Amino acid sequence: MAKPGKTYVCAACGALSLKWAGRCEACGEWNTLEEQQAPKPLPGGMKPSARVSGQKLDFVGLAGTSPPPPRVATTIAEFDRVLGGGLVPASVVLVGGDPGIGKSTLLLQASAALARAGERVVYISGEESVDQIRLRARRLGLSEAPVALAASTQIGDILASLGAEPMPALVVIDSIQTMWVEGIESSPGSVTQVRAAAFELIRAAKSGGFALMLVGHVTKEGAIAGPRVLEHMVDVVLHFEGDRGHQFRILRGIKNRFGATDEIGVFEMSERGLSEVTNPSALFLAERRGNISGNAVFAGLEGSRPVLVEIQALLSANPGGAPRRSVIGWDSGRLSMLLAVLETRCGLKLAMNDVYLNVAGGLRVNEPAADLAVAAALISAASDVPTDPEMVFFGEIGLSGELRQVAQADLRLKEAAKLGFARAATPKRVAGGAGKVAPPKGLGLCEVGHLTDLVALVATGQKPGQNRNRDAE
Repeated sequence: MAKPGKTYVCAACGALSLKWAGRCEACGEWNTLEEQQAPKPLPGGMKPSARVSGQKLDFVGLAGTSPPPPRVATTIAEFDRVLGGGLVPASVVLVGGDPGIGKSTLLLQASAALARAGERVVYISGEESVDQIRLRARRLGLSEAPVALAASTQIGDILASLGAEPMPALVVIDSIQTMWVEGIESSPGSVTQVRAAAFELIRAAKSGGFALMLVGHVTKEGAIAGPRVLEHMVDVVLHFEGDRGHQFRILRGIKNRFGATDEIGVFEMSERGLSEVTNPSALFLAERRGNISGNAVFAGLEGSRPVLVEIQALLSANPGGAPRRSVIGWDSGRLSMLLAVLETRCGLKLAMNDVYLNVAGGLRVNEPAADLAVAAALISAASDVPTDPEMVFFGEIGLSGELRQVAQADLRLKEAAKLGFARAATPKRVAGGAGKVAPPKGLGLCEVGHLTDLVALVATGQKPGQNRNRDAE
């Protein structure tokens, strides 16, 4: 009998290769091919297709409705918000995040809350012992929660234990990289083991009807470690973000088959664990000072939640050498574009300055609507004139310096009015566009059509449209 050959699988995209190479031909990543044993041949020279049998499928039309999936609330509102309203039975949730960010703490608190609500919860750890988890539970005040706790890394033992007990409502695996399947000649954490262990656990969750939560490690780039196919196998992918030196944590939905994506939940880390932040805008702006140049308040949107954050900019003269561009919480490429537009279209001299940009509170802003707030902070820092402390900014900036409308302007304005802001700088509304947005009572709109209007508004205090000197005219 011929010895089974070896194949190599890419840790980044899951592509198979018959021989090792330094670079994956499918995705182009370097040093990602890992060895795995090829499947054993079937007895008698049978082909795999010869053993496959099936039955006729019943096809249906696109018209029709289905009831929404049932939900099991964890009683942690911020967590349920990101999930879409709670856990769906037989669903699989993958939670990733940097080491020490609080993934295990969050899942332990969610498990305890669900167990206290009368549901059976199983928590299985492959990284910590039972005594270590008990110490954390005692510190968090969760010792009395009826959570079924175990420490194991063997998938066969875990599946046998789940089958012998009454079926739980939730099973937590911390983490999937520590699990291994007997009979596979690979070490725990390898592509083959992670994929096989996840497949066995997901199959058990689908057949048993319980919700499964997997903790995943991340690479130094911030992506979930292991084969990319792991993210396609699960129903929900959540990223836990934040700086370990900062108290705020952001739980962000990346994929959700049962709800909206890009939702966020905001938590605050303390000695007693993670506590919910029901009004993140007020917390992000709690330490803001309105009489300092280089600051501007951005009315952003995370999923369906409006969030107000402070954009901080600092310019430092650098007469010699290459100027530095340092960005925290925003896209560095978009900052370079805005600096070029400000120099070319508005005449600001920023090329010989080091530029430092920060989104206060540790929040990561991804939408282009932050362009106007970033530009206002840069203009304020360059002119050393503080922005209006009662004004918020949002809008997208084009390469010619024009301002463009952004989505959900009404939600942004309502959040600004709720927090006591009196004015909002927004893109100028175009006739025949999406329609006028009526501002809330007590909030005035300052429409900006071009970046030169913003320079006049921030640096000189003039109304938009005065002393405009565009290159295009």
